[in-house]
Amino acid sequence: MLKIPSALWDRAYVAELLRRYWAVFPNGAPAYTGSRFERFAGGGDRPEVANHFTAADFIAVAALSVDVPVRAILRVLETTEPNPFNSLLLRIPSGIELAESEEQQIAEDGPAWKLWWSLRRIDGVGPVGAGKLLARKRPHLLPVYDSVIKKVFERPSMDLQFWSHMRFALRANGYALVAHLDDVRGLAGIGKDISVLRILDTAAWLHGKDSGIGT
Repeated sequence: MLKIPSALWDRAYVAELLRRYWAVFPNGAPAYTGSRFERFAGGGDRPEVANHFTAADFIAVAALSVDVPVRAILRVLETTEPNPFNSLLLRIPSGIELAESEEQQIAEDGPAWKLWWSLRRIDGVGPVGAGKLLARKRPHLLPVYDSVIKKVFERPSMDLQFWSHMRFALRANGYALVAHLDDVRGLAGIGKDISVLRILDTAAWLHGKDSGIGT
C-alpha cells in the first residue's frame, strides 16, 4: 500500500510547502515552473482539448522537467487519423476523481493503462513522461509520478500498482486523506482548481527534495 510520511499529515507544514511551490516572484515568474503544469494554456482537461493531445500539453510536461524530443512530440500529435493516442484518451472519463472512480477505470486492461503503455514505448517519452502526460489530461484521475515521488512513498523498483494503491489510500478511513488534502489546499490558498492528487504529489516532491530524498 501507499506509505505516506507522517510529515505529510502535518497541515501547517504541507500548506507551507504548497505556498512555496505556487509562489510567484515580483517579476511574475513562478518560483517553480511545475506550478504552471495544470494551468498552462487553460489546462489540459478543458472541454475543447480534453480528448486530444496538444503542443501545450508537452510544454506543460516540460514544466515538470520532462524534456520530450520534437520527434516524439510529432509522433503523438501528427499520427495519421484516427490518432490511436487520442482514441484511447477519449475512452478515459474526464472530470472524475480517482477516489470516486471504479477500480476498472485504472485497471491494467483499461484505456488509461493502455494509453500509458502506448506513450511510454515512444522513444523519448518513457514511463515518467507518459504518466505526466496522462496527469495533464486527467488531473483528477491520474497522479504525477517520478523518481522523487517513488522514494518518498517507498515504492518498489517495479511499480505497476501506484494508481491502485493511491486510490486505496484516498478512500481509506472514510476518505480521511482526501479531507486532509482539501483542507491544506484551502489553508495554502492556491485555488480549488488544483486537484487533491496534485496537492499530494507536490507536497511529497518538495518534502523529498528538502529532505534529500530522490534525485
